Amino acid sequence: MTDLTATQPPSLRKRIWGWWFFDWASQPYHTLLVTFVFGPFFASVATDYFLSTGLDGEAARAQAQSSWSLCLTLTGLIIGLSAPFLGAFADISGRRLPWIIVFSTAYVVGAGGLWFTDPAGGNMWWMLVSFGLGFIGAEFAAIFVNAQLPSLGAKEDVGQVSGSGFAFGYLGGVLALFIMLLLFVEQDSGKTLIGLDPLFGLDASQKQGTRAVGPFVALWFAVFMVPYFAWVRDTRGPRQGAASLGRAVFMVVNSVKALAHRRSLASYLASSMLYRDALNGLYGFGGVYAGLVLGWSITNIGIFGVIAAISAALFSWLGGIADKRFGPKPVIVAAILVLSFVCLIVVNMSRTQFFGVTLAEGSGLPDGIFFACGVLIGGFGGILQATSRTLMVRHTTPENATEAFGLYGLSGRATAFLAPALIGLMTTATGSARIGITPVIALFALGLLLLTRVDGEGDQA
Repeated sequence: MTDLTATQPPSLRKRIWGWWFFDWASQPYHTLLVTFVFGPFFASVATDYFLSTGLDGEAARAQAQSSWSLCLTLTGLIIGLSAPFLGAFADISGRRLPWIIVFSTAYVVGAGGLWFTDPAGGNMWWMLVSFGLGFIGAEFAAIFVNAQLPSLGAKEDVGQVSGSGFAFGYLGGVLALFIMLLLFVEQDSGKTLIGLDPLFGLDASQKQGTRAVGPFVALWFAVFMVPYFAWVRDTRGPRQGAASLGRAVFMVVNSVKALAHRRSLASYLASSMLYRDALNGLYGFGGVYAGLVLGWSITNIGIFGVIAAISAALFSWLGGIADKRFGPKPVIVAAILVLSFVCLIVVNMSRTQFFGVTLAEGSGLPDGIFFACGVLIGGFGGILQATSRTLMVRHTTPENATEAFGLYGLSGRATAFLAPALIGLMTTATGSARIGITPVIALFALGLLLLTRVDGEGDQA
């Protein structure tokens, strides 16, 4: 007799776990590459390179931050302008999995290519291209995966599913970061954090332990996406006609026009556009700030990242519980207020002063304060991301989820160039990497103002 159970689709519990594994698999790109290992490593390499061209120390550090800003700006533009059209195309065809496979491939190729970074800075522009390819892959894949959230539970439950997913993802990021710090990333002594030579005979003098972060992240993603592809089926929706770029453009244009009659959704997209851009600015420049302003080593920045990621996992899980009890909007408001306070502290602190008060030479106060800031950035940043996508679920339907999350991706990326560009401009204008973070505060404030016009229960018209 044929075993009918072999053809049964995975249970809802398995589908949820498979969906969570995407967060586990993809989070290291953000934790290790954007923020805590490759970002600061690139800043160090670029600074040394610009010093070799004759720039003084402060100017070289500012130029390094501006170069990183340019990369994040351009990738943000590409993601923002393309996301809604790709989402609409997927909704028309009724399929998402092929797109996830394509962008997962870009993730792996882009991350793996970072191994070839020249420690002398000779190919740093090509490495930014490689980083950008992987980053685009990670962000686009996330759009299609997020669009599956409405199918994983009732409106009241998806907040906890989303929060637990982010918590699980951050735990993956913590574990990956631990492995890199303990076994690969070399300190000034050439040894890892626990006094070992970098694994596999990697040459510390050529920074091969740190450069291994790229292929490590690529391999991590490839391995841990297996549960996702095994348990999350491509819930093919009904075809909405012939799939074509022209039809996708038509759908997106109509959706944008319809925002005039959906005040809550329009306000939410505008609000999240600003506050998520501010959060990405914090993530993208937090590690760079620690390296350039406080003079931290890659290892210290990595430890900072572990603390931030652990707090993000715990807070995201708690945020999911709060989301289920109070709804996503009040949780988002609280997260924005806390993160704005953190930004105010960061801007008013350096190695030698705190809010204008001169510190004793060699004071460890800035280090302790910034570690505390890391807890809050990681914790409330995780809450903000998780509750933001559940509030988006309350503004869409499963049939148009990919297009809706494409618009959500557009709102998060249409001005994704704004935070990096403003930080770059402020850094260039002031010649200070510390003061360069100031525009993030204004973006949080504007996002909070627009959020007052959003219906916490959403609309699904």
